[in-house]
Order: sequence, then structure tokens, then C-alpha cells
Amino acid sequence: MLDLVKQETERIESRFLEPACGTGNFLSEILRRKLDVVKRRYRKSQFEFERNAVIAVSSIYGIDVQEDNVQECRQRLAAIFLDEYYKALYAEDCKAACIESVDYILSCNIVWGDALSLMTVGERPGYIVFAEWSPINGSLIKRRDFTFHSMIQNESLGELELFSYISDQGEEVYIPTPEKDYPPIHFLELANAY
Repeated sequence: MLDLVKQETERIESRFLEPACGTGNFLSEILRRKLDVVKRRYRKSQFEFERNAVIAVSSIYGIDVQEDNVQECRQRLAAIFLDEYYKALYAEDCKAACIESVDYILSCNIVWGDALSLMTVGERPGYIVFAEWSPINGSLIKRRDFTFHSMIQNESLGELELFSYISDQGEEVYIPTPEKDYPPIHFLELANAY
């Protein structure tokens, strides 16, 4: 199935959302494909590998209604990054800050919630919130938080849109408004910044 969108699975920044991610079967394969590209392009520079691997991880999103699936999915994706790629390439030179950034991103991007109701699950349910992580100026990452509801609910056009679009014919374009906007931060400082 992923080969149908192979080009997108190999773009480091291309975003994927699995609304019923389970333990991460699709997301883990997408991450491997992205990290294969990062490894091939940037393995000679640990800093460039780290930066681009963090960007690859930050482009993967998942929702699941079962808390144990969410935990397992996060752990699985973190282990793929750490064991199959990072430690395999840099063994003793792995930076704790890079590992912590990946763990933090996964804690934000893999959400315990119900994609049908657009709400989180647990003691205090609320709208599902996703962080958009955008690389800027070399080593900086810009975070903007969006509610899942605002990303798919296009009230101005009266229909549901999963992604905003730009029309070549001059049609109305829907761009969701972020709930929160953060200042840019170094990609190795993400875990301690928020």
C-alpha cells in the first residue's frame, strides 16, 4: 500500500496521519523509509543526520483509542529511530538531547484519542491537538499547535477538508489557524522547551 505513495514516503518532511494507528504497523514502515533516505543522504555528518532524522520523526502522526496501543506505538517508533538507525550509525556518540527530542515529538504526535469524535480519551477529554514541526534556519524548529477539528472542519466552505489546498483556478483556500504558536528553538532542545 505504501508503494502507491512511495515518493511521499521517501520525502523527509512529507506528513502522514494514521487515524487508527494501533501499535504503528504503517507508521513504522513510513518511518523506516524516511530514515533510509536520511541515512543515505546524511550519514557522513552526525549533526545533519540528527537534524533530518528529527524532522522525519516529526512528520509522522497517529491517533488510537486504546492507551496501550498509543504507548506501544510511541515506543516502537522510538526504538526504530534509536536502535535501527541512530545507534547503528553512531554507537557511542549518540546524544541524549537528540533521543529526548525524538521521544518528546512522539509524545505529542501519537495521541490517545478517537479520530471519529475528534476528541482525546481519558480523564479530561478535549479536542485532539497536533503540533506542526517546521524546520527553519538550519537547526531551528518552529512549532505550531492545531486542533484536529480545525484541520478538517472547513466551516467557511461548508464541507470537510483533510488538508488545506491552493487552487490554480483562484478558488477559495482554507488554511486552519493555529491554537498556539511557539518561538523557533534548536531541534536538540525540544524536550526541555515546552
